[in-house]
Amino acid sequence: MENSNDISEEQFWKEAIKKHTNAFIVMIVAAVCLIIGAVLTLFWIIEVNPFVDPQTGLIGNWTLNYIVGFFIQLILAELLFVGAPAALFFGLGGYLWWSKLPAEDKEWFRARDKKEKHRKQNWGGGGGFGFFMFIAYCIYIAVDGNYNTPIGTKPWGYWVYSWFLTLMWILIVLGIPALIILIIVYFTYWRKK
Repeated sequence: MENSNDISEEQFWKEAIKKHTNAFIVMIVAAVCLIIGAVLTLFWIIEVNPFVDPQTGLIGNWTLNYIVGFFIQLILAELLFVGAPAALFFGLGGYLWWSKLPAEDKEWFRARDKKEKHRKQNWGGGGGFGFFMFIAYCIYIAVDGNYNTPIGTKPWGYWVYSWFLTLMWILIVLGIPALIILIIVYFTYWRKK
């Protein structure tokens, strides 16, 4: 195996994925399961929250105490049902995987970690996705015919589920063309390499 400091970052990860394919597949499957679990936990908390019934309760019924309580309940549920199992799985799984690696592979990863890199500083900022999501949400609500409807006249579950439906439509409208472009690029450019 060539020295990990002499190859590019892209080549390093291609070799690492080829050599440890099963570990990367398990990691990807676990990440997908965690995302699904997080979304299902969110939906469950929306349905069972003790503050306002999501089917009949109006968002106008909410107080600051309800909002803070709801978010505390949501954070604790996500930590308990998603965060703790994820930490246990990735911590224990990572330890077992690392302990079974041959010494030369461990040295290969360690040498790459020690390599001096100029890291780009992150100055924060959302990259505009939050604003884009807000505009898309307003468009979805307008198309649904509720742009001028007072918030307090609809069940609060409607507004939450509308956000998820907006996100779904963004993924469909932008995701399908992106997937087609990626498939074309893969078969015309990346596969030939």
